[in-house]
Amino acid sequence: MTHPAEDLAWQGERLDLDAYLERLGYDGDRAPTLGTLRALQRAHVTSIPFENLEIFLGRGIPLGVEAVQDKLVRRRRGGYCFEHTELFAAVLERLGFTFTAFTARVSMGMEKLLPATHALVRVELDGRLWICDVGFGAGPLAPLEFTDGAESEQDGWAYRLERLTGSLGGVAGVQQWALHQRGPRGWLRRHTFAVAPAYRIDYEVGNHFVSTHPRSPFTGRVYAQRYGPYVHHELDGVKFTTTHADGRAEPVETRTLEPGEVPKVLAGVFGIELDAEDESRLVAGVAG
Repeated sequence: MTHPAEDLAWQGERLDLDAYLERLGYDGDRAPTLGTLRALQRAHVTSIPFENLEIFLGRGIPLGVEAVQDKLVRRRRGGYCFEHTELFAAVLERLGFTFTAFTARVSMGMEKLLPATHALVRVELDGRLWICDVGFGAGPLAPLEFTDGAESEQDGWAYRLERLTGSLGGVAGVQQWALHQRGPRGWLRRHTFAVAPAYRIDYEVGNHFVSTHPRSPFTGRVYAQRYGPYVHHELDGVKFTTTHADGRAEPVETRTLEPGEVPKVLAGVFGIELDAEDESRLVAGVAG
């Protein structure tokens, strides 16, 4: 069966590339090379935060490059994995990279089977493969080479890829992989994914579940993350956590915010500024 080309593409021709690169503060090479890929991933991950505020404020999360770049680029907001990955995929397509999109099952160390609600891409360059995961909110800062056991130290953080076997390996003939992340408590399996192409329509389905289903982790609480070299900020309702990866004795700092502090922390730490009406609705919502 032959599918229309527009169904398989990532709308790179509709992307305002200059505006995206300005949002990242990126003025480097635009050639589809490993150096460009590394620089773009670092700039994207450290510039555009992870957040679910539109869901909490009662609005939907539209996908498609026009909607995503309006929110994440022009309005300088953040988003979650489907938004980040669709935007990054459009950039890769526009710059001439060869890549495949995947979906993943977020586990965070749990063994139970969970729905595929995460998005990432695998890029092919000069016969080598690289995983780019820009939409998790906690790195990686750079692509990971797609080989079993590949491990990467990145400015205090560490990641490892593992090809799964046995009962975790899934259906015969379909590769299953896991991405592990090292935190203050050691290594944690963050998510698993199959080597099976995903398309924009698959992200639409996952996005609908994540943004509307009562069992989604994002429909009942405010959640935001900002990630960078040696530091990760996380806002979960009124709980504000900063994790340091610089080797200090007490790497995790946590405090409980007053509801009225939440918009100020979103603006000052995460770079997310809301108008007065949304601030009021947000404060009332987190206050319960």
